Amino acid sequence: MVRTLHISLAFLVLAGHALPQVAPPPANIPGAAQGGGRGAPAPIVIGPSAPVPPEVAIPRPTPEELAQVNKSVMQWIASDKSPAKPLLQKFESLLLLQPPRLNVAATYTQTQQRMGPRHLGFAETASKGNIDLLLDGDSITDFWSSVDANKAMYDKYFGNVRNANFAISGDTTQGVLWGLHNGEGQGFQPKAIMLMIGTNNSGTYSGPEIAEGVGAVVLEMRKDFPDAKILLLAIFPRSTPGDPVRDKIAEANRIISKLDDQKHVFYMDIGPKFLDGKGYLLPDTFRTDNLHPLAAGYDIWGAAVKDKLAELLK
Repeated sequence: MVRTLHISLAFLVLAGHALPQVAPPPANIPGAAQGGGRGAPAPIVIGPSAPVPPEVAIPRPTPEELAQVNKSVMQWIASDKSPAKPLLQKFESLLLLQPPRLNVAATYTQTQQRMGPRHLGFAETASKGNIDLLLDGDSITDFWSSVDANKAMYDKYFGNVRNANFAISGDTTQGVLWGLHNGEGQGFQPKAIMLMIGTNNSGTYSGPEIAEGVGAVVLEMRKDFPDAKILLLAIFPRSTPGDPVRDKIAEANRIISKLDDQKHVFYMDIGPKFLDGKGYLLPDTFRTDNLHPLAAGYDIWGAAVKDKLAELLK
């Protein structure tokens, strides 16, 4: 009985490390160009890896460690004398550790969203300085100031602060990293930053990979803006209860919460404020896509963070 339990636990632990290593096809990379020909988007070239804080780093075996573990696993299977041996032999390839894949979410990669006028405009704004509060992220933050129906709420909470919103619809952690590294993180020193990014990584990457990407963005901001206080928001809930994306986002949020040091980085999860008792987004606060807030949703958001931002802006 003890032997069987040992085998079962080993199978689950090793398989859990092996399965996530399977790399997605290139077409699944967010923002990747589809097809060619005249007028086709510029191809996405994966950039170099960005540093990742140890609090969110995924353990990765060295080639020597990988070889040592796999040798031991194969020897263990070969020497096993239990009734489970045929199954162990059948699934040996799943039990073996695979070489870790590159986590594109934690690279300096220029996404299509950061190509062209939006990025160039942000870099120009950054070069002029005079920014006390920086907002960054994806469409959830972008639409707060770029959609007319939401601008009243933006002005309500940020109108009395020198601010800039460098969020771009559809972007990912790697795009924000590239932008900061290429002009959007130079030329000014904000007092505070509000960051939420990662929901657009959820279709391709695991929760831990998303967390590494978010952690890399935070580390880049700490380098570019050493005196700024970063309000790191948990990725908002999306879709409906039961959708696996909810679990993936929750996993990423649990990991990035470790970045909170109450000195430079302050983690805040306001997601529950958007949900009813059954986990559904409150009526008339989000669009029918269950992803993007309406003006009422931005009002909830602003009210939830205004006091903390005021504290960080001092």
